[in-house]
Amino acid sequence: MIIELNNITKTYINADIKREVLKGIDLSVEKGATFSIVGPSGSGKSTLLNIIGTLDNPSSGTMKFDGRDLSQYTANQLAEIRNKKIGFIFQSHHLLPQLNVIENVLVPTIPFKDKAKKKLAAERAINLLEYVGLKDKTHQLPGQLSGGEAQRTAVVRALINEPEIILADEPTGSLDLDSSMMIGELLSKINKEKNVALIVVTHSKILANSIGNIYSIKNGLLKKG
Repeated sequence: MIIELNNITKTYINADIKREVLKGIDLSVEKGATFSIVGPSGSGKSTLLNIIGTLDNPSSGTMKFDGRDLSQYTANQLAEIRNKKIGFIFQSHHLLPQLNVIENVLVPTIPFKDKAKKKLAAERAINLLEYVGLKDKTHQLPGQLSGGEAQRTAVVRALINEPEIILADEPTGSLDLDSSMMIGELLSKINKEKNVALIVVTHSKILANSIGNIYSIKNGLLKKG
């Protein structure tokens, strides 16, 4: 089991107003698992994804990563988990405009000190870019890419450190229909062929159906279907 959530809650307090976003979420994610999470705006989809990705802390409940309670980790250890074991894809690709495609892909490998490890990462980047159909875009800047090409670059960046799980938050939200379908097919292909667990938060019924195993959040609760 990669991730285990037990009775996770999240409450926000603003000007003495308390808002319960998540109300006791239980979830287990095995290696190679795939599912989408849908729900209305403000239902807590992104909040849940951020908690799973250790970008946010729950108000209560426990979460384990690879069998170890995350409350036992230091901030530096959590940062290392995010860098090495979790790949993030957001609605906006967040590519650095001054770097070309392969340089953007290799940003998560910057902390590597070992030259041999860096060389292997560069070789993997080229192979992954070919895998997603971007081999001929390697040295182009983000401004020279289409929206779909930029998002595929972001997908490769999420894969570069060979993560155990990919978390995608509205990955097709800013794309046209054709590009959205391409990204959905690509994510499903990566899940099946590379056995990487995949969780996708989306408003898109088309994307959710292509990912399969749909969960929904309503009134702070997570339900299948």
